[in-house]
Amino acid sequence: MAAAPRTRIQNEKREIILDAALDVFSAHGFRGSTIDQIADAAGMSKPNLLYYFRRKEDIHEALLSRLLEAWLAPLRAIESTGDPLTEIRGYIRRKLEMSRDYPRESRLFANEMLQGAPRVMPMLEGELRRLVDEKAAVIRSWIRAGRIAETDPYHLIFSLWATTQHYADFDVQVRAVLGPERGGDQRFEDAARFLEQLFVGALTPAGK
Repeated sequence: MAAAPRTRIQNEKREIILDAALDVFSAHGFRGSTIDQIADAAGMSKPNLLYYFRRKEDIHEALLSRLLEAWLAPLRAIESTGDPLTEIRGYIRRKLEMSRDYPRESRLFANEMLQGAPRVMPMLEGELRRLVDEKAAVIRSWIRAGRIAETDPYHLIFSLWATTQHYADFDVQVRAVLGPERGGDQRFEDAARFLEQLFVGALTPAGK
């Protein structure tokens, strides 16, 4: 028998819980977080929270599932038929926008990776690997056509991940070093221009 659809209030309560849990998990990691902390952050009793999610694991898995879908979207958006350097620029911009707009989600993902990815390893070895393989094949096709310089597609993708997510995972450090004059929202535009210069310069074929 199919489960009854959730009511509007039930959906709203779940969103409150997930938003509170995102704060807690991104600050303390999975192991350092408790149901009591999440209930307090959500402004509800523990029994009320457990009506919507039976276990801490269920909340964490719901957040990771949502996060991973959003995290893969910018990579999926790379078009094989587009201009390669334009596609790379667009990817840099989309990833930096995620670092700007979703810093808690980035820290949640980083915490999961630091713990050995126990809850998302099947996805990493499955869906993520297939998507990266697909985009690596696109990059190789650009190389063969002489549209970008010779490079290792996988390490190019890893480098794009590392440089863009730095602005979420190490944002406190970035703002501290840049200071008040350069540490505002403009830092993301500055980062985008620099990373475009870095990667486009490296990928532009010789003589072009």
